[in-house]
Amino acid sequence: MKQRDTHGSAVATRARVRADLADVLAALRDPASVDAFLDDLCTPAEIEALADRWSVVPLLAEGMSYRQIHDVTGVSVTTVGRIARCVEGGAGGYRAALEHRRPHPASAPPA
Repeated sequence: MKQRDTHGSAVATRARVRADLADVLAALRDPASVDAFLDDLCTPAEIEALADRWSVVPLLAEGMSYRQIHDVTGVSVTTVGRIARCVEGGAGGYRAALEHRRPHPASAPPA
């Protein structure tokens, strides 16, 4: 990972780039476009880490215990705890994402 510079211009540039990244992600309207963007932006390991973290969030929202989540996902109990702290007291991103989550056909209730 690159070194973080605390000089004002570098911090301001990073903030602008992060805001631009958030704008681009918000503008991508379909899951296939987001998936393609993630493939281009991230390494396979980074995508796997993101997916692992996200897999924990709905299970926490369902009230599953940390140990059960570990058993289902393979994500360490320590990481589950970190994610839980973010769900409860983070920036609100996980909660907002949960509100916009669409059920996948395999997990959708029968019609």
